[in-house]
Amino acid sequence: MDPVIKLEDVRKTYQLGKVELEAVRGISLEINPGAFVTIMGPSGSGKSTLLNMIGCLDVPSGGKIFLKGKDVTKMTETQLAQLRGRTIGFIFQEFNLIPNLTALENVTLPMIFQGKSEEERKRRGAELLSSLGLKDRIKHQPAELSGGERQRVAIARAFANDPEVVIADEPTGNLDSTTGKKIMEVLTNFHNKEGKTIVVVTHDPNIAGYSEELVNIKDGQIVKNHVQAQKSVWEK
Repeated sequence: MDPVIKLEDVRKTYQLGKVELEAVRGISLEINPGAFVTIMGPSGSGKSTLLNMIGCLDVPSGGKIFLKGKDVTKMTETQLAQLRGRTIGFIFQEFNLIPNLTALENVTLPMIFQGKSEEERKRRGAELLSSLGLKDRIKHQPAELSGGERQRVAIARAFANDPEVVIADEPTGNLDSTTGKKIMEVLTNFHNKEGKTIVVVTHDPNIAGYSEELVNIKDGQIVKNHVQAQKSVWEK
């Protein structure tokens, strides 16, 4: 089985005035189709920088990244955006919903850029929101929704284009523990039922426990990478 995402000696350096900050230091990693992987580390460990490169939102300073066998470091921004739009869905800690759009409009927005018809967009968006218990909230704007409801809208948006990979950056970071549990159960269900590849970044060991593979990073390097049993329930 070929990995859906492959990193070879990936490095990321930022220039801060006269000082160079090496945020990621030579990471090599393979993520197979259908995997549920958590990248875990303390604040400043480089995990979010790594996630942005895995998601093709940022390019490495050195090394190579392959998405479905294609070297993304050699692509133009247009080529990269097209591949990213078809292949990857994103879930963010801050939800990143557009305030003046309804839940349904937020979910259908990514489908516009993939050329889906209005009828198809509305059908798919309504199905996703209904499957997440938001059938009665599709016409509500983000300000009219709770934090958990907003994150479920964000999850529906991430799955709108039926991506092969869904990347979540601290998806429960702004939620209480009970709501966070529900959000992780939603992601786990999508993974188990649809075989989606899920990559989550977190500092919370409870969240990490939902994954099948745990990658610990510190100071921009992998310090541990191991397979674990996926939880079926939230452990307190």
